[in-house]
Amino acid sequence: MRFAYYQRLSPAEQRIYRQSDAATEVPLRTPATLRSRVDAVREALLQEDRTAIQAATQSLARALTERLEVAGVEVEVLETRPSNDEGELHGLYTWAPGQRPRIQVWMRTAKRGRVVAFRTYLRTFLHELCHHLDFLWLELGASFHTEGFFQRESSLFGQLVPPSAGLERREAADTGKWSTSTRRGRR
Repeated sequence: MRFAYYQRLSPAEQRIYRQSDAATEVPLRTPATLRSRVDAVREALLQEDRTAIQAATQSLARALTERLEVAGVEVEVLETRPSNDEGELHGLYTWAPGQRPRIQVWMRTAKRGRVVAFRTYLRTFLHELCHHLDFLWLELGASFHTEGFFQRESSLFGQLVPPSAGLERREAADTGKWSTSTRRGRR
């Protein structure tokens, strides 16, 4: 199924969309070896320490990009999510010519100022990383939200946090809408 905006894309963009939609997995070699880095992110979130969260997330980003043999990405963790009437911004991927690619992730909800749940935070980070991988790993000319895109995000999450991990669940307290970079003009 193609999302409704597909019809508004140019023929070249439709080709990229279809390529993105067809790629449904990001296979990692020995993902279990990355779980200590994932645990470090979880622990830093529990400590509510922005600097530690940023360091742990940067370490995970470095390990993932090295494993996938693509250029690295700078991670910046910010405090409270920006929001407006449409919702909260969870994360943002940017890459300007001549600059290093950057992922920005916010650690606190806008409404209550609570640290976001681990799974929500990790999914947001992986969502933004998938934009990076669209350009450098899949070598697409654009990064669209397609079913394949969301399957790649879930593929990474499932390898890093297997169902049997038994991690603490604080998602019930985190009721913000899922709205990563879509508010910033991404399709």
